[in-house]
Amino acid sequence: MSLQVEKMEHNMAKLTVEVPAGELEKAIENVYQKSRKGISIPGFRKGKAPRNMIERMYGKGVFLEDAVNDLLPDAYAKAAEESELEIVSRPSVDITQVEPGQPLIFTAEVALKPDVVLGAYKGIEVAKAEVGVTDAEIEEELHKEQDKNSRLVTVEDRPAELGDTVTLDYEGFMDGEAFQGGKGENHPLTLGSGMFIPGFEDQLVGVRAGESTVLHVTFPEDYGNEDFVGKEAEFRCEIHKVEKKELPELDDEFAMDVSEFDTLEEYRADIRKTLLEEKEAAARRQKGDEALKKVVENAQIDLPQPMIETQQEQMKEDFVSRLRVQGMELSQYLVFAKITMSEFDKQMEDRAVESIQSRLVLEKIVEVEDIRPTQEQLDEELQKSADVYKMEIDKLKEMIGDAEMEQVSKDLAVQQALDLVIDASREV
Repeated sequence: MSLQVEKMEHNMAKLTVEVPAGELEKAIENVYQKSRKGISIPGFRKGKAPRNMIERMYGKGVFLEDAVNDLLPDAYAKAAEESELEIVSRPSVDITQVEPGQPLIFTAEVALKPDVVLGAYKGIEVAKAEVGVTDAEIEEELHKEQDKNSRLVTVEDRPAELGDTVTLDYEGFMDGEAFQGGKGENHPLTLGSGMFIPGFEDQLVGVRAGESTVLHVTFPEDYGNEDFVGKEAEFRCEIHKVEKKELPELDDEFAMDVSEFDTLEEYRADIRKTLLEEKEAAARRQKGDEALKKVVENAQIDLPQPMIETQQEQMKEDFVSRLRVQGMELSQYLVFAKITMSEFDKQMEDRAVESIQSRLVLEKIVEVEDIRPTQEQLDEELQKSADVYKMEIDKLKEMIGDAEMEQVSKDLAVQQALDLVIDASREV
């Protein structure tokens, strides 16, 4: 294989790759051997026709396309490695010569990692963040924990109120006909939770266990099923049970039940400490975001478009995967978010540009400042991963290859570069 490299404008390069005719012939023969079992030629038993007869009947290039498809991935990978270029995009491949008996020639245009000309990255001015914890915030956290430890008690002496949980059967009808997805049995519903169509829960206030009722609702404009939007429906309901939430007392016994502390005051103090740490971490992240944005603005970077497109596609794939884990398709998300596909793509492109620029700038700071994580720092980082996966750090090290370890080191160095920017910034 021969390779020519041509550097182009805007951090692009063209690789011209020539694969010897012998390798192309070998690939064609491999395709023939795999394909001939399904080919019938008059005068020959199925799968027994010689290659030259098949090529005479179907054309000289009958196996050519599949052979080229088999050759290209490895040929490009070898060329990319031999070029010693830092390629940051998928290749745009163009076949310039493909003919049996001749070398296969193709070009691959790729984006190269752009260099960064840093501007100011120390002494960046950022807004001062006031960090503190109020008594009201502590009480809010206490009440959340109190709510988590509540229990439901059956109500028999009064009708349902907001905040109660009603267990019911229901069935929805439009124009007298039941519709799909509108039926539920023994369904617990907390009134005021907003889990059902607007108006549904409000109309259950005042019902009692054992009663039946009919609710009238209109499906809202932002409802997920477009066929239902704006339409009126009635739900026939049977109420089986009404329960109220009973909260535990906020006292020392409560503190001992939900925490490691013996008194409620000690538990309150720990909540204050935890909230303060969380706010300080959030303030530092905000400070980092603000400072890094200005460092990027101060820098000069010529981003090649294919690099942006590759990052954009990857971010979109990751986003769609996360949606599917939650049981949602992208088309449904667009309806709920009230945006078009083109608006979504523009958002992904903007995030891709921001992500690439931020990473490149921090990597340049790593280079300029000669930031190298120590083994102790690497071990601390690996210990975090080991804790997440509940395994010994030595076992994790055995599982991590050299490439993965190098990536951990690079990521840690980038984080240290960001820490440098944050610590060197000035609050105003």
